[in-house]
Amino acid sequence: MHKIRVTAVIFIGTALLQLNVKGQETASYVKTSAGIEVQLPNSLTGIKKIRLEPVSDQVIHVTATEKPEFSPQRSLMALDRANGNVAFATVADDHRIILKTNALSVEISRKTGLLTYRDAGNKLLLKQRAVPEAALLPQVFSGSPSYRVAQVFDAQEEEAYYGLGQHQQGMMNYRGRRVDLIQYNTEIGVPFVISNKGYGILWDNNSITRAGDIRDYQPLSALKLYSKENKEGWITAGYAKRTSPKNILFTNAVSELSINWLTDQHKFPDSIKMEEAAVSYEGYLESGLEGLYQLQLKYAGYIKVWFNEELVADYWRQAWNPGSATLDLRLQKNKKVRFRMEWIPDGGESYLGLTCLPPIPEALKNTFALQSESGAGVDYYFIGGENADQVISGYRKVTGKAVLLPKWAMGFWQSRERYKTQDELLSAVKEFRDRKIPLDNIVLDWSYWKEPEWGSQQFDPARFASPKQMIKTLHDQHVKLMISVWPKFNKGFDIYHDFDKQGFLYQRNIEDGRRDWIGKGYSNTFYDAFNPKARAAFWDLMNKRLYSKGIDAWWMDATEPDMHSNLPVEVRKELMNPTYAGSSTTYFNAFPLVNAKGVYEGQREQNKTDRVFILTRSAFAGLQRYAAAAWSGDIASRWEDMKSQISAGVNFSLSGMPYWTMDIGGFSVEKRYENAKGADLEEWRELNTRWFQFGAFVPLFRAHGQYPFREIYNIAPESHPAYKSMLYYNQLRYRLMPYIYALAGNSFQQDYTIMRGLMMDFPKDLKASNLNDAYLFGPSLLINPVYKYKAQYRKVYLPEGQGWYDLYNGKYFKGGQELQVATTYERMPVYVKEGSILPTGPALQYTDEKATDTLTVFVYTGKDAVFSLYEDEGGNYNYEKGAFSTIHLKYTESTKLLELSERKGSFEGMLPKRIFRIVVISAKKGKGLDFNQKADYNLIYTGKQLSVQLK
Repeated sequence: MHKIRVTAVIFIGTALLQLNVKGQETASYVKTSAGIEVQLPNSLTGIKKIRLEPVSDQVIHVTATEKPEFSPQRSLMALDRANGNVAFATVADDHRIILKTNALSVEISRKTGLLTYRDAGNKLLLKQRAVPEAALLPQVFSGSPSYRVAQVFDAQEEEAYYGLGQHQQGMMNYRGRRVDLIQYNTEIGVPFVISNKGYGILWDNNSITRAGDIRDYQPLSALKLYSKENKEGWITAGYAKRTSPKNILFTNAVSELSINWLTDQHKFPDSIKMEEAAVSYEGYLESGLEGLYQLQLKYAGYIKVWFNEELVADYWRQAWNPGSATLDLRLQKNKKVRFRMEWIPDGGESYLGLTCLPPIPEALKNTFALQSESGAGVDYYFIGGENADQVISGYRKVTGKAVLLPKWAMGFWQSRERYKTQDELLSAVKEFRDRKIPLDNIVLDWSYWKEPEWGSQQFDPARFASPKQMIKTLHDQHVKLMISVWPKFNKGFDIYHDFDKQGFLYQRNIEDGRRDWIGKGYSNTFYDAFNPKARAAFWDLMNKRLYSKGIDAWWMDATEPDMHSNLPVEVRKELMNPTYAGSSTTYFNAFPLVNAKGVYEGQREQNKTDRVFILTRSAFAGLQRYAAAAWSGDIASRWEDMKSQISAGVNFSLSGMPYWTMDIGGFSVEKRYENAKGADLEEWRELNTRWFQFGAFVPLFRAHGQYPFREIYNIAPESHPAYKSMLYYNQLRYRLMPYIYALAGNSFQQDYTIMRGLMMDFPKDLKASNLNDAYLFGPSLLINPVYKYKAQYRKVYLPEGQGWYDLYNGKYFKGGQELQVATTYERMPVYVKEGSILPTGPALQYTDEKATDTLTVFVYTGKDAVFSLYEDEGGNYNYEKGAFSTIHLKYTESTKLLELSERKGSFEGMLPKRIFRIVVISAKKGKGLDFNQKADYNLIYTGKQLSVQLK
């Protein structure tokens, strides 16, 4: 090919062009029907070839390789789609190659191979950083060639990063942080990050990934350590009996804290039993490099940490599921900080680890990186958008629509660990109905089978004598049954041997002889959900033995997969190696996705009418297309754990998946609560009350936990404010059902997000965007959970740009200010955005108890307001065929006109006529959320356009 000098070329059709800059060999590229492929002879990062393919005007698929050809590997998270249907142009000159759509431009530097993304107005969105490290580092896993894959990008001024799954460190904005994307009980890794600068990145990689600051953690000895007596080189560990913690029996020098896994238990001194010990660590920390050090703390048992006598951590977590936290330590050059830590281990096997991430070096300041253990090449989707909703819509364009869950799933669910018999479960439901506590779903947790037969998917007849009749009895009371199904199989009964014979099971846990914690302990393993035949067999088993009896929904537990808790990650990978798809290192994070896929596709094939509903403990990009929600795992019943769920749920929602929930009240319980009396009992009641208030305003409303029992009548008597408050918020949830179900419907129809980080609606208000303890529930309700014991006040920040109304009394407040709000026991601070339309319905005992023939619509004036009321048949898939209706409500502040649009669409059972009771709230005339108050206007709506002038 001849070398030519070109200033600009626009391609029409297919062409190949090689450009020359001052006589050097430069990039050649091909335009195809789907995009362009660029050959890079001089890339800084080792990339030889880049492919850009528009998926839509706002989504560009980027792949890169060091080989002559791209890997043919199919994506698990992305949907297959036809290429070549997105209009684009290509422009080239001596310095760059640019692909343009109507919304985006992607520029490849011909000198470096680095990429720059801009919007249609040429505003910079994202720029790749020049770093000396290779983007693709050759690796081999299980004999298959692979790469460690990485990309580094510049971070703009005041840029913030959200999403990335669900994490428990209480962080909202991940700027300058290391985020580990790895499936683990309470931690969910989703490789989708969203920026406040108008874009997101979906990183199409199934392996364990780091995001943000991707450097390795260093041992504690990376700092200069001093003992309690100021001797350099270590800190002082003191060991005592927990019955007399001040009586130190012996000390030793410690420069590393790394009792992180079962395999590390030998590091604890054998001269004292762990279950009897109380351990203190004292000394000083120093460094010649000043700046922010991020200390990563792993813990089980009680842990307290002080820096210069300031308490920075006070946590507890059960040993079988340790917690983690990030502690910020800002050091001045060569200036000591006093360090003190107290640890009471949880039983005979417990965990404590402490590592540090030094300040970010100059070369990596203001960067954001992604790095995965294994992949065939660089593979990601750049998604632009004018706001976060558009970016999330782009994510779902790639990975699939968020399938609409059944309406009953929006009601209240009761669960506990666990209902041991049929009578226990039915008695709980009867108690709810007798007490008139609204309820839609009861959950049957694990071990309803015979003890040795985990995986049989059969009820133990000694405890569940007639499952079909039990389920019918529930259905007669308008209660659904969700049941726990694990991907686990014990060795020694027919199903195990059948799956084993067909090669459907992972073998290593069996070979290693590990046993579980049930009874005498049983040899067990998990099935390989990457194998399509194994998935089909798993569903067939569920169908024949459970679904045929009338089960309504699935609780897919331990889907990380958690074959054996508290083993190092490398051992966990060994236990699921090999997968049908390939090395477990390459596919480690994707198990929950393919597991849900098999159940969703199996049930939809079996029953083409009723909506599938899955609750899973782990998740991955694309999960929303399989009618699956996630919950936050086996968190502890502690105030700090409750607070962590706020940012955990918001960032999960910002990861593109609209349905999330948690164990209201926390799962694991300190011993002081198990048979609580006096002050402990009152704290337990208040903790559950505050958590219940919070839980009423997340996408799925669900109580669950270990003993003590979590039914509200078991937490407190009817006369107690805890009972009264929980009943109030349960009833309020049902009153808000028209609002909530419309949010759910719009999550499918409009790619909406229900639990909204404040960056979504207030991107210019940086204070609001980075709050880790508040969020919007839908477009209107600002939720401020109370997460401190005996709190009488709570700081509430009202985002700027509009006013806010107190939900309970209608009092008006200007935005952009922080309030010190009184927090009575029975109420949580909730504010309504000025310019809101809030539709509410009748009091209900279950979601479909009565037709919503009368709606009370609260109009919060002061700004223009809109709301789209979505309705359908509630439990089937006819909405996918267009069987739904929308009524658009619009309020115009300048004219005071409220308009109800002509109803669009229809469905079977749609009400031909209904009453809209309009209650008007203004800054001068505040009104609370009283459903019995006299309406300002009563409108009879028959599907035709209506309007009313509000006074």
